[in-house]
Amino acid sequence: MTRPRKPSVPATLTLDAKVERLRDPAAWPEGPQAVQCIETHMSWVFLTNGHAWKLKKPVRYEQLDFRTLESRRHFCEEELRLNRRLANGVYQRVVPLTLDAEGVLRPGGEGAVVDWLVKMKRLRADQMLDWALAHQTATARDARNIAERLAAFHRSLPAAPWTPQTYRGMLREGIDENERELCKPAFGLPAGDVAALCTQQRAMLETHAARFDERVRGGWVVEGHGDLRPEHVCLAQPVAVIDCLEFSQQLRTLDVLDEIGYLALECERLGAPVFARALLKAYGEVYGETRGARVDMALVNFYQSYRGAVRARLAAWHLRERAFRSGAQAALHWRERAAQYLELAQLHAQRGARAFAEPPQCCSNSTIEPPV
Repeated sequence: MTRPRKPSVPATLTLDAKVERLRDPAAWPEGPQAVQCIETHMSWVFLTNGHAWKLKKPVRYEQLDFRTLESRRHFCEEELRLNRRLANGVYQRVVPLTLDAEGVLRPGGEGAVVDWLVKMKRLRADQMLDWALAHQTATARDARNIAERLAAFHRSLPAAPWTPQTYRGMLREGIDENERELCKPAFGLPAGDVAALCTQQRAMLETHAARFDERVRGGWVVEGHGDLRPEHVCLAQPVAVIDCLEFSQQLRTLDVLDEIGYLALECERLGAPVFARALLKAYGEVYGETRGARVDMALVNFYQSYRGAVRARLAAWHLRERAFRSGAQAALHWRERAAQYLELAQLHAQRGARAFAEPPQCCSNSTIEPPV
């Protein structure tokens, strides 16, 4: 008796072939009239009537490796697990992409599994924080709701098992990497300004090492979201935060002030500094409702300067991508974006240096408590 033969996976079944099939409304079980496709560095996202489906690219970068089918399944499952912490109900399940006996690709179909998809509830674009900031509809109540959601999340997290030396070493390595990359002539950024910025950041880190060490000992460094940007925050009730940085535990382990400061920095970059200040103030008030430890604004500004340089580096890296090498307009966009982040990093470094020279300042009259 012969066993039924599983359909073989043809060698020509490339990422492009998968994307081409998933662009087709007929591929999807809900039968949408159209499929909207969004490409990122690491994924393709397909928007159908009520869902968003994410397909990870088989790529390898310094911090991740998605080249094997098993690794893509693992990180799809990690994405589901981690994002349910802040967006329960949005992240639904991991679905196989299959190739049937007739050679047809289907999400959740019969046949050989050729890839994996994360199935999510589709969120309305006009409920996202970046949309609200662009249309000037974000309110102080929104800032408070976000602060309450993040404060509760941060309080629920255990302290990371890092030593103060490990934590400061990670920050130092990040500063050094930012300097190496941003000073490369190909990116066209002012190397002297970059070097001066990174020197200033290292000086703050070394001179005030005790302030950073206290963060670790107090349990403020946790395994958080790791990529907290306005386009990841949904203002519907309850507030949902999507797109946690799932591929690196190290990169999503950070000081809670780094996390909220990063979101405030991105709001500032989008032209909403008043909302950014309201967010920091609300976070300080909400997080301090029970036990005292002040929000150290010198540290907040240091972290915002550091994140600004990280984001400048990531923007500059787009200039190395093949898709942008022949596109002058795209290259100009990413060079300007890198310069914008660099300018913000310099601004907050100056503010941080001034704040470190003064008695510790709080972002509100309240105090905040470290996570349990």
